Amino acid sequence: MSWQPLWQSLRRAIDAERNLGYTDGGVVGGFSAYAYASLAALRQALSAHPGPWGARLALWEGQMSHYRRLTPPERRHVVDQMAQSIGELELELPTTEARKKVSPNPGSDDSSVKKKQHETAPRNLKGPGTAIQFLRGVGPQRAAALKRLGIETIQDLLFHLPHRYIDRSQLLSIAQIRYPGDYNVSGVIRAYQQYNPRRGLAVIKGQLDDGTGLLPIVLFNRKQLTAKYPPGTAVIVSGKVEFRYGKAELHVEEMENQAEAGLHTNRIVPVYPATEGLNQRFLRGLYEQVVPQYAPQMSDIVPKGLDSSTNLPTLNQAVQWVHFPDSLEQAEFGRRKLAFNEAFLLQTAWQFIRRRRNVPIEGIGHKPAQEELNKLWSLLPYELTTAQKRVVREIAADMEANRPMNRLLQGDVGAGKTIVAASAVVKAVASGYQAALMAPTEVLAEQHAISWQRLLAEMAIPVAHLSGSLTRRRKEEVLKGLSEGTFPVVVGTHALLQKEVVFQRLGLVVIDEQHRFGVRQRAALWEKGQQADLLVMTATPIPRTLAMTLYGDLDVSILNERPPGRQEVKTYHVGSDTWPRVYNLIRREVAQGHQAYIVCPAIEESEEMDLAAVEERYGTLTRDVFPDLEVGILHGRMKKEEKAAVMERFYRGNTKVLVATTVIEVGIDVPAATVMVIEGAERFGLAQLHQLRGRVGRGQAQSFCILIADKLSDEGKRRMKAMEGTNDGFRLAEEDLKLRGPGEFLGTRQSGIPAFKVADLVKDADLLEQAKSASELWTAQDPALQRPESRELARKVRETFQGLDLL
Repeated sequence: MSWQPLWQSLRRAIDAERNLGYTDGGVVGGFSAYAYASLAALRQALSAHPGPWGARLALWEGQMSHYRRLTPPERRHVVDQMAQSIGELELELPTTEARKKVSPNPGSDDSSVKKKQHETAPRNLKGPGTAIQFLRGVGPQRAAALKRLGIETIQDLLFHLPHRYIDRSQLLSIAQIRYPGDYNVSGVIRAYQQYNPRRGLAVIKGQLDDGTGLLPIVLFNRKQLTAKYPPGTAVIVSGKVEFRYGKAELHVEEMENQAEAGLHTNRIVPVYPATEGLNQRFLRGLYEQVVPQYAPQMSDIVPKGLDSSTNLPTLNQAVQWVHFPDSLEQAEFGRRKLAFNEAFLLQTAWQFIRRRRNVPIEGIGHKPAQEELNKLWSLLPYELTTAQKRVVREIAADMEANRPMNRLLQGDVGAGKTIVAASAVVKAVASGYQAALMAPTEVLAEQHAISWQRLLAEMAIPVAHLSGSLTRRRKEEVLKGLSEGTFPVVVGTHALLQKEVVFQRLGLVVIDEQHRFGVRQRAALWEKGQQADLLVMTATPIPRTLAMTLYGDLDVSILNERPPGRQEVKTYHVGSDTWPRVYNLIRREVAQGHQAYIVCPAIEESEEMDLAAVEERYGTLTRDVFPDLEVGILHGRMKKEEKAAVMERFYRGNTKVLVATTVIEVGIDVPAATVMVIEGAERFGLAQLHQLRGRVGRGQAQSFCILIADKLSDEGKRRMKAMEGTNDGFRLAEEDLKLRGPGEFLGTRQSGIPAFKVADLVKDADLLEQAKSASELWTAQDPALQRPESRELARKVRETFQGLDLL
């Protein structure tokens, strides 16, 4: 193995140990233990290089062996000396590496053979880490197919779980078959007869005799079974019974010899996620090979002493039970253990991150800035709600503390997150720092920039806007202003993450619609400051179980109160034949001084088709329906200046009806808008429908949301009913999570956090809570995961999360 990755990993560990004040907690499981193992691996990797590296590294290994007994000043001296000494390695060794790469005899057969042997050598020939290719019956071709399922080792195979089970444990006699359905019957094959009704289709009919009667059986294109189980063979047959002209006929799904039955029949049979080139019989054969031998070798990450309190089986039992259950209840019991382990691993990682952040690291202690905040709030045409005041206090306490803030602000649409975030920005600027807000789309960033520019202009706080569509000259002006500090506040998109964006003194990072960014992106902006405070916001109410999974490292504030005077939006589901009545409603509202949105649907995620749909509706409205009104159009293909002009006219009330794609889902705040029409509403999830509805009802007048949808599925009907039934975003979020699952619920998977393979955020809500409590209990006893019983947990946390920059 090359020395560079080992050195880089060790260097990160050294940096973490320094940041934590030499507490031996820079790495899960202990910095000294990790450094000792890394140094040994580094020494081995450098064994072929000339020079005194072996002796030097062995010296530092010895230092690490008694590191925990040293005082903090002594530890600091050891770490600094080790970093300096090993740092020389980075300067001196590249030339050695380069010489090694230039072979004196590039065409040497011996070197190419050795290289080939190295590339094809198995990673591990013992234990659950054994490469799957080396199992009996697999080989390179099937190994490639298994890799498509994410299976590369025996351990991967053991955790590739069935997605359903077929109960073939009950045998019935032929005489007991009375109705169509799934049956398992034992008997003796009496005869076969093959028909070929058309090319490519072989129908084989046979008879099964169990002493109580004869049962016709049918096999389609499975001639190999007739050779394997010839007439006279005692078998167990599973399949679906149909009645033709009053007589039963069994369509064979599985057949096994009675003497060997128990893998595909005569038990609770698992059905696994598969792919081309892998059938269920082959997969079950693999599990028959590996489960008895390797399940007992699995190391449980849940420490002994804690596992007994969970009332769940051991890891060995769980793996046995999910693949070879005696009952469906036993299979579910085993699955719950594996789900618990997944949740426990993630929650432990979050606990470790929180513990690291709570170690006294010098953060920014912002000043109270009460005078500036009072001035900001006096500019508002309303008083802050009780919920807003509570959250402002929570954020203020975080910002004034001498440690970095890490807080998630959740709020339903219209709950007033913008002014809460603006209060944090004013506090940061009043303390002499800069603030940056990152939004996922240009439309949303632009809307934030416009609203903050209006709001903070009275406070004499300039707000810059940075996005990918800026002219080169304007971009250079903004970059210069940020680096020199003349722009105290900037609002932007991913463009803020670029290397050339440098702040003079960044003290607050605000990230909006956090679920659309990955963990690394959140960290990339935060790292542009010096221990800056971090506030992430989402207008998508997130159920507790999902928030616990995605944001376990953050403190949570919730805005669950609507501003006074705002009425609930009346919501109606109608068919497309109701358009004339919808137009009448819009005209009535416009006559009263109000405005309306009409949102056209996304069609197969095609931007071109979205554009065609919105332009067609715009043409109908301007030509046939509202020729006397100003109708605007807004979509993602428009230039930035065009979009800004359209939104400005709508905001000022010149445009009465705005036809748009979902670019207006978040960010546009027009209090005079009272009608939201969503065409093709069946194509949207509950979270997105609720976001769109949140564009109206922002003033004092009664508002309306019209959902136009035809030919609804059962799930679609439940969505429409839920929207009509409540304006509570948190209740809708729970329902959406049940209907569509977390990936669809969020619209995009949060990158940076391993997805659960077993745990279900809806079905396993109780397990997630239990895992969180167990993790808190254990990390309170062993914060750095240094005890012997934490060894496997520490290793797994490192393995799973270290490469994701979470630890």
